[in-house]
Amino acid sequence: MTGPRVVVAPDKFKGSLTAVEAAEAIGAGVRDALPDAVVTLCPVADGGEGTLDVLLAAGGHRVDLRVRGPLDDPVDAWYVVLDGTAYLESARACGIEYVTPSPQVALAAHTCGVGELVAHALDGGARGLVLTVGGTASTDGGAGMLRALGAEILDDAGGPIDLGGGALGAVRKVDLGEVHRRLGGAEVRVATDVTNPLLGERGAAAVFGPQKGAGPAEVAELDAALAAWSRALVAAGAPPVAAIPGAGAGGGVSAGAMAGLGATAESGFDLVVELTGVAAALAEADLVITGEGSLDAQSLDGKAPAGIATRAGEREVPVLAVAGRVLLGEAELAAAGIAASRALVDHAPSAEHAQRAAYPLLREQTATLLRSWLAR
Repeated sequence: MTGPRVVVAPDKFKGSLTAVEAAEAIGAGVRDALPDAVVTLCPVADGGEGTLDVLLAAGGHRVDLRVRGPLDDPVDAWYVVLDGTAYLESARACGIEYVTPSPQVALAAHTCGVGELVAHALDGGARGLVLTVGGTASTDGGAGMLRALGAEILDDAGGPIDLGGGALGAVRKVDLGEVHRRLGGAEVRVATDVTNPLLGERGAAAVFGPQKGAGPAEVAELDAALAAWSRALVAAGAPPVAAIPGAGAGGGVSAGAMAGLGATAESGFDLVVELTGVAAALAEADLVITGEGSLDAQSLDGKAPAGIATRAGEREVPVLAVAGRVLLGEAELAAAGIAASRALVDHAPSAEHAQRAAYPLLREQTATLLRSWLAR
């Protein structure tokens, strides 16, 4: 007879392990505690950083190229093609890891490299595009992306405006004709893990700008600039997307894709589940173990562990979680469908050690959590 069927479905442990590596470590811990278990590894993502790694593990083909980074220095980027659809991660071209956040960077960073990824995929014959939008250094509303695809973005004198979100306050006219020609009939989807609109107190500048170096003055400037950008897009014939949930994701690159590329927004987590067979694995599971770097309040708002717990709960399958940190109480975890959890930092001499030794710690604490839960 075979042992219990355990599905291992973690997100990445940011700064330590990819979702694929985390799944391998947790799977090893499961086998340490339950040698006869049938373990299925299903690394997941939520549309933010790390989504491409999961799609690559699901059988996608990697395409490498060099593009303009968020401050013009070239960066080595890549995307994944799976069944004729190109999956592009904005952070590969304009990720915040490419810059040192500052007020100047927050105003100047752009998304031209994202547009170069899109153009390359279209030229390669992609029939569809899925753009993930988390982790960017930019707050330019996707203007750089559309410019790289041929959009004319002009000031009141008819000249091109500068790159970066801070320059968008000068935009008066946008022409998207060349963008539409380049796009042809390709379908575009935006995968995001947040629901923020483009503008206002929950918008791209106010919520995410400070992470990119923006102070109060820069946040106000960027929000006003994004409002001008939104008005110009509507005047160019684009739909009014500023208030759509998720339009503010990726510094507004989501709004630019919706307005300029006709993109529709969807849950990044649902997209990954659809492509990687997680749903089918959950249907056969006796137990699910998930996890991520920090299990906190944000985890409950569209992040992968909460999504896994919800789907497992629909099948009355118990869920355990192992994370770098667990900042939720037992009641909050139970309400999310997580029966028990364990944090690596609680069993390491320091948070830095927990990051450095994440793989062996994750394996060890998974086994400990599982033994404890089985003995309850």
